[in-house]
Parts: sequence; C-alpha cells; structure tokens
Amino acid sequence: MTAPLLEARGLTRVFRVGGLRNRHQLHAVDEADFAINAGEIVALVGESGSGKSTIARLLARVYPPSRGEIMFDGRPLSGLRTRAEVLSYRAAVPMVFQDPFSSLNPAYTVAHGIVRGLKLHRPDVAAKDRQDEAERVLTAVGLSPASQVVGRYPYELSGGQRQRIGFAQALAYRPQVILADEPVSMLDISIRIGLLNVMTSLRDEQGVSLLYITHDIASARYVADRMMVMYAGRIVESGPVEDVLGAPRHPYTQLLVAAVPDPRAELAVTAEMAKGEPPKVIDPKPGCRFADRCPLARDVCRTTTPPLLELAPGIEVACHVAAEEAGRGADSMIPAGRNS
Repeated sequence: MTAPLLEARGLTRVFRVGGLRNRHQLHAVDEADFAINAGEIVALVGESGSGKSTIARLLARVYPPSRGEIMFDGRPLSGLRTRAEVLSYRAAVPMVFQDPFSSLNPAYTVAHGIVRGLKLHRPDVAAKDRQDEAERVLTAVGLSPASQVVGRYPYELSGGQRQRIGFAQALAYRPQVILADEPVSMLDISIRIGLLNVMTSLRDEQGVSLLYITHDIASARYVADRMMVMYAGRIVESGPVEDVLGAPRHPYTQLLVAAVPDPRAELAVTAEMAKGEPPKVIDPKPGCRFADRCPLARDVCRTTTPPLLELAPGIEVACHVAAEEAGRGADSMIPAGRNS
C-alpha cells in the first residue's frame, strides 16, 4: 500500500475553560487516528458538537494540536519551520468554509480573491496569466462563462455560486487535499446536488482528495469513498461508506442510520432505544462516551475507553460490544492500523 497523503496520529485538541480558580479542560478532539489517501473523498460525519470542525481546523493549522501529530506526504507538520514551507502546505491543503456569505470579501470582485491567492501560493504563474488561471478554475467548478463571473461582486451571486467560488479559490492553488467543512449545509436542497457533483469531479478529473465534513449521511453516501463517524470528540467507526452504512457496528452509527432509514441495514439500536443527552466533554472520565445513551452498554463500557480496532478488513470500530461480537475480547485487542 502507498503511504497516506494526510494522516493524523493521536490527534488531540483540548481547550481550557472556566475562570482562573476553576479551570476545566474541554476535549474537542481526543486521540484521533485516521488517514486520507490520494484521490479519495473521506466523509467525517457526526452530530453538532462532536468535534468535526475542530479536526478540520487542526488539519488547516488554524489550531495547533494539544497532543499528537499530523503527517502530510510522510512529513510531520511540526517540522515545518519556514514561511515558505507553511505557505506550501496551506496551498496543498486549503479549506472551504461552511458559510458562502461570509467567506468572500464583499468589497472585492471574484477575480481579486483568486488572483491574490495565486500571487501568494503560485509564484510560477506570471502576472499576465493570473486572469486566465482564474477563469480556468471557475470553469472547472461549473461557473461559465467564466469571463462574465470574474468581474462580479459576491452580492451579485447566489449562495451556490459563492460556494463554487470557494472551491475555485482552493483549486487555484493546485491542492492535494481540500478540507470542506459543511460546504452545502447552508444551501437550498435543490442546489446541493450541484456542489456535491463539483466535489466528485474534483476527485475524478483533477485528482484532488477531499475531507467532506457533514452531519448529512445521505450526502456522504452520495459522494464519499470512505466514512468516519465521530462522537463526543472521538472517532468511533470508519470504513468504506457502503459497509459502514449498510452494516453499522457501533451503536451510535446505528442511531445515525436509524434517523435516515436504510432497508438494507440491520440495526440493534434505534432512536427510541437510545435516550438521554449527549455527554459532556469537559473533564471526561474514562469509558465510552456513548455508554449512557447506549442500550447495549455493559460495565466495562463505563470504566474503560474502547480503542479503535480493526474488526474486519478496512472496518475500524471503537466499541467493547462490537469487539466481543467479532471475537475480539479484551485479551486480544490490537489497535487498528492508521493506513486504512
């Protein structure tokens, strides 16, 4: 197997909350292990507050990790020292934000943002060629004729067009991985499919990998090759998207599938069975964070944090019950590999 393009090893981000005398730690992301390979779309799904956007910001270097390491093309990001190295990484792993209305500067035209990015990240593009390059990437994301779009201001465009411009700006840097944080959640349902098709075309035609962050498992199934499910700061299940959704092993994943029924999925947990509030991630104690909502929970679930184990080829699950059902008891637990 080839090495992953982007990889997280024990990635953790803790925020300090409270006053000087009563400080606590909010565990937004805890011990996340995952990899994104070249030419694939990986969906990261979970409910609000699960830590999905924090992972994107860690990968984009908006936040530094509290612990753990991020590897890009086999090199740790902690080893980036010079401004040129940081700019090179930001060009290779750009981010498309959730809100298309605030991610563009209303005082400048579409061309301004793309050309400015080219000046910063693509010194190989001559000044006289930057306008042509801007039109090329606009055409690649379905905004044509591009010559009529580059001179427009954001207020002259629809929400879907603005979000396509976000992808065009990222594409202008010749990226290897695009971090797409809920890119269609603020758009009308009727135009979401167009943006999802843009994402698949970037993978198929441009060879770009994507981390697609969403709470919508239906759209994740439509575009993704693999899926990671996150709950309360931890990745609880990952694998090929059809395997994860067709035969979910973690009770939380089953709860997500139950919310969008799949007639092919065999579920042990339903929305009626999983009751209670999401867990607090401030100063969490050892144990499975889904235990208080899980009807299958056992004593070990409340005292021991389940590791992410490979229970089947390419399928990783963090669940004591699922591990036992797969014949992987506590004595035979082997952490899952990071190169899936």
